Amino acid sequence: MTWFPHFLSPLPAALAAAISIPLLLLLYFLKLRRREMAVSSTFLWKKSVQDLQVNAPFQRLRRNLLLFLQLLLLLLLILALSRPVTNYTPGAGKLSVILIDRSASMNALDQPGGRSRLDDAKRRAKDFVSGMERNGQATVIAFDDTPEIVQTFTGDIPTLKTAIDRIAPTDRKTRLAMAFQLADAQSFYFPEQNRANVKPDVRLYSDGRVEDAKNLLLHGDLTYEKIGSDTAGNIAIVALDGKRNYENPTQVEVFARLANFGPKPQNADVQLTVDGNLRSIAVVSLPPQRWNDPNWLKDHPGEKEENYQAKDSFNFSIDMPTAGVIRVEQLNKTDDCLAADDSAEVVVPAPKALSVLLVTNDNFFLERALDSMSLKDQKKMTPQEYELQRPEHLDVIIFDRYYPQWTPPAGNFIYFGCAPTNAKLKAIKEDEKYVVIDDINVLDWQRDHPILRHLSLSKLYAARMLKLDLPAEAQTLVEGMKGPMIAMDHENQSTNLVVAFDLLDSNWPLKISFPIFLHNSLQYLALGSEMNVRPSYEPGATPKIQRSKLDGLPAGLKSIRINGPTGSMQVAIPPTGDFVLPALNRVGIYTTDPPIPQYEQIAVNLLDENESNLLPLDTPPGDVGTALASAGGKSRLELWWWLIACAALPLLLIEWWVYTRRVHL
Repeated sequence: MTWFPHFLSPLPAALAAAISIPLLLLLYFLKLRRREMAVSSTFLWKKSVQDLQVNAPFQRLRRNLLLFLQLLLLLLLILALSRPVTNYTPGAGKLSVILIDRSASMNALDQPGGRSRLDDAKRRAKDFVSGMERNGQATVIAFDDTPEIVQTFTGDIPTLKTAIDRIAPTDRKTRLAMAFQLADAQSFYFPEQNRANVKPDVRLYSDGRVEDAKNLLLHGDLTYEKIGSDTAGNIAIVALDGKRNYENPTQVEVFARLANFGPKPQNADVQLTVDGNLRSIAVVSLPPQRWNDPNWLKDHPGEKEENYQAKDSFNFSIDMPTAGVIRVEQLNKTDDCLAADDSAEVVVPAPKALSVLLVTNDNFFLERALDSMSLKDQKKMTPQEYELQRPEHLDVIIFDRYYPQWTPPAGNFIYFGCAPTNAKLKAIKEDEKYVVIDDINVLDWQRDHPILRHLSLSKLYAARMLKLDLPAEAQTLVEGMKGPMIAMDHENQSTNLVVAFDLLDSNWPLKISFPIFLHNSLQYLALGSEMNVRPSYEPGATPKIQRSKLDGLPAGLKSIRINGPTGSMQVAIPPTGDFVLPALNRVGIYTTDPPIPQYEQIAVNLLDENESNLLPLDTPPGDVGTALASAGGKSRLELWWWLIACAALPLLLIEWWVYTRRVHL
């Protein structure tokens, strides 16, 4: 226990002392005034001379026990008015649950000596364990977005400390509800405690920034120890997106947004690199995010700059004819306490040079439109050849007026004047004949869809078209007066784009919009729904790899190696079915060995404002339990009541006794 006191109200106490102590002393400096009286004998002259001396206003202060007691009593009351406090470390009870936050924000290096918050939390937890009662027991649970029992209940202090030291940091989010549930479940293993209604002592070491604060329930008595500094600075990348340019697939557009979670405005240079080579630099001006918090502004009046010119986002546009990794990094490391959000990465696959198969008995317009495109591999087959050869591993297969009896289990398919025969999106049949609708004009179309962007279809006309049966999840891209003219559906690993009318029965081949539509459709199907780069994962993700991705790997492969920011690990491949990679807990680039198509490189980014906000909470998450009143793992004890109860009141009784004894003597 630290007995050296601190004072919460020193100024009121000093003012009271400045007024009361001189007044008390003044009472003892003053002499009593005597009344003048006529006397008839000179024997009383000597006494009268003494009385004249007493009538002087002041006298020399003499030793006086009553004055000493009154001064001491007054000083004790003034000391109580100043509200002295001391800090002490509460001891562990009979049954303790230790919860230690190991999420991304706990990696902030804002503790004395350059330690991380997690290091400080583990130090405090070990100090808490050292104060356990002789027969006490404790369990240790580490948590981020999921909890983990690091040590079951035990009374062995060295074992508990070793378990605390084993807790490793992650870059994952913070959720507490499941950790509380696990804490309650662990404490229920002690039925004698539950029968006696003795709640476990739950100790939480965290900065308090949890995502599920509104959903917290706990049976035990929670004590929250705030970890972290209120002045910790941090500039974070909170959003990153990239996609290939719609009109020029070799061009990649990158968007990024940053935020400042420190106490002061900051400027930062942001650089973009491709495979380690610098390609562009931008500058951002970031106001503190605290300026958006009304409660913070109320406690810090005048700190917000009303006319601050902020710029927190930017766009990069770079040419990438090959695959690569784009890395965006902010370079202002001054007072930046968290490194995990200083950079973010995206994996950009190579632009597709499409391999396309046209299944037709001859269509001049389709063939000429495909010939005008730069396709890697363009083939043409008759329906008979297609059914006989059953080709696979093509980017897009186009069916012209032919209903295929077989299609690959995965792929992209375009239908002109026909429809799939084994999919949810299909043409309606009546009496074994496909239903046909005559004289169709366009009613409307999805102008913002990538396939139809910048196209004018208002004058498109078809003499007849198929009546389509669309599942609920299908998209109608072009709506005709009598039904959908163009529709698309994603089913399992296939994408079906159906043009319900025959090109030769319409005026579309003679319009400029037709070759543009075909080009857009091929790019869309090859690059994805929004032509984005490969999506990044959040820390803790477990990517699922489809079995079909292993087809090009060596036969009999039983395991793959995952190389990441913290080392490598071997992952067994099950004999059948898809498989899941282990949790990717730290930010950075992970690679598979041997490379798995579409998973050769995996980007893991934080991009989480809650974790990047390093301002710790003073109150327990969800207002569950109580918080220690001071930092350093110590609780506050106010001493003013003890001064009054144990010192001032007994002294007042002594002063009263001395006064009454002097009066009666």
